[in-house]
Amino acid sequence: MPSPTPVPPRDRADTPWRSEGAPPAPPVKKKMPGGWRGLVLTALVVYLLTNLVLSFFNEGDEPTISYTEFSKQVTNGNVSKIYSKGDAIQGQLKAKAPVPDGDGDYTKFVTQRPAFADDQLWANLTGKGVVVTASPVVEHRSFLANLLISLAPMLLLVGLWVLIARRMSGGGMGGPGGLGRKQPPKPVELEGGKRTTFEDVAGIDEVEGELSEVVDFLKNPERYHRMGARMPGGVLLAGPPGTGKTLLARAVAGEAGVPFFSASASEFIEMIVGVGASRVRELFTEARKVAPAIIFIDEIDTIGRARGGGSGMGGHDEREQTLNQILTEMDGFSGSEGVVVLAATNRADVLDPALTRPGRFDRTVVVSPPDRGGREAILRIHTRDIPLAEEVSLAQVARTTPGMTGAELANLANEAALLAVKREQKAVTQTDLSDALEKVQLGAERPLVMPEEERRRTAYHEGGHALLGMLQPGADPVRKITIVPRGRALGVTLSTPDADRYAYTEEYLRGRIIGALGGMAAEQIVYDVITTGAENDLEQVTNLARGMVGRWGMSERVGRLTAIPADAQSAYGLSAAPATLDAVDAEMRRIVDECYETACRLLRENRDKLDALVEALLANETLEEVAAYEAAGITRLAR
Repeated sequence: MPSPTPVPPRDRADTPWRSEGAPPAPPVKKKMPGGWRGLVLTALVVYLLTNLVLSFFNEGDEPTISYTEFSKQVTNGNVSKIYSKGDAIQGQLKAKAPVPDGDGDYTKFVTQRPAFADDQLWANLTGKGVVVTASPVVEHRSFLANLLISLAPMLLLVGLWVLIARRMSGGGMGGPGGLGRKQPPKPVELEGGKRTTFEDVAGIDEVEGELSEVVDFLKNPERYHRMGARMPGGVLLAGPPGTGKTLLARAVAGEAGVPFFSASASEFIEMIVGVGASRVRELFTEARKVAPAIIFIDEIDTIGRARGGGSGMGGHDEREQTLNQILTEMDGFSGSEGVVVLAATNRADVLDPALTRPGRFDRTVVVSPPDRGGREAILRIHTRDIPLAEEVSLAQVARTTPGMTGAELANLANEAALLAVKREQKAVTQTDLSDALEKVQLGAERPLVMPEEERRRTAYHEGGHALLGMLQPGADPVRKITIVPRGRALGVTLSTPDADRYAYTEEYLRGRIIGALGGMAAEQIVYDVITTGAENDLEQVTNLARGMVGRWGMSERVGRLTAIPADAQSAYGLSAAPATLDAVDAEMRRIVDECYETACRLLRENRDKLDALVEALLANETLEEVAAYEAAGITRLAR
């Protein structure tokens, strides 16, 4: 029974849990990875390298030519101006000249006048009209400019270093690819500030009663301490998928008004051994800081499976270390800490005994699919925001949906709303809900055009199922018959009980087998053929017969014992002696053969009813409950 309240998002990508209602965490002082000493040393190296590169480029800006080359250019009248400081001469040519013994041309140059030179340089310069300047011809950059240019790469490096440091300091080495601790999670603000409470939960009142003790303990721990009572450190929510285990955990936290930390068990596991244990330690540490609080671990069987002998590598070893850390953390709880661990699983039978012993998960709460009243209440919750037509009866929908969980009912309401939008209606009608139920249970309609002969054979197949369901005492009423292809089936017969069943008699199970064999029996009686259309029927028959003989003691020959495990059909043949398994096989065949003979006999005796039902099916393609019983000429008995 999921709630429309959004699940709090994960605080960061590297945080394996979500928090709800937790107070703001104190700011954490970030440290520079490697320290400032490493940063200064790196900056110094970059500075020296930059200066070396810049000096190399500066030296190549104006070539140093020989004094002979300079004299030659003066004689040729190609020098426009010079600047002299001591024996050093800088100058500029009027026209480009090739660099002697080098590549390219030059216009500005540098040379050195020898001390022994006596060549009347001043007279030559004056005669050629060379201007002797008072300022350098080649302007070099100042020390400040060189300093700024050389510091630019260093500043870029420092900025990059700080950026990386900030990204890494959120988790140290505990981020993606790391191993250390992470920054405490920030509180998550829910939309509208509304948290999930027991008002958003329906259909499992008995479970709410058990969890209300946890809520009361979190609200008033002093009452329990005065009596010397210790609240269970852990509560295990076990049940089929979709029954609302996660919603219940959030409702407990919302009802008690305490912080709620939730995570999936698989999110703790990493390839590197030790990361999961580190994350578990941090999660429990954060919960203790804001106690009283609730920690919720979903799908705990991922890491909580019974530990086997022998050591493993990789993921196996990491899973065991994570489990060991959870055991250690829960064992270290005291009654005053106020941290309650809730966990959910649909495989409570595979959990490690050390996890479910008293002192850790003290209490196991079974969350079962809701009954009829619970289903109606769940439907009302999930249709609060859906406009319903006046003729809609949620009680009728609840009566025809036995065994459906809260998640499936939420999906049913959503599918009905989608159909209403598709049909451009202003409200959801009873027809929309009925069609949505068919789509969920039977599959979507297929636009398949069948030959008339095959269409008639399909009608006899479905008519055989339906007629035997109408004739069998105590059988589930026939709700709908259709020969419209849906999913992988060419036709469907839907039968559901008027009330929820919790125990089944041998007579009822035999009636189920007879009804499942009705399609094959009708095809054999009418056409004397056996088709592949009975594949799913035979699977149901096999499972029912195997359970009757091997699990439920409904065979005198096998006796009152369990020869086949209930949850591992792959182990069939390995849990009992070969003679016992041979007896199971023989008894299964006997029961199925007897039921098939009964099905054929009943169809032969009521052939007129079968033909009438088939003709009505061929004319209408789909028959509802009332129309189906009228077509077969059978009075619907009160069950």
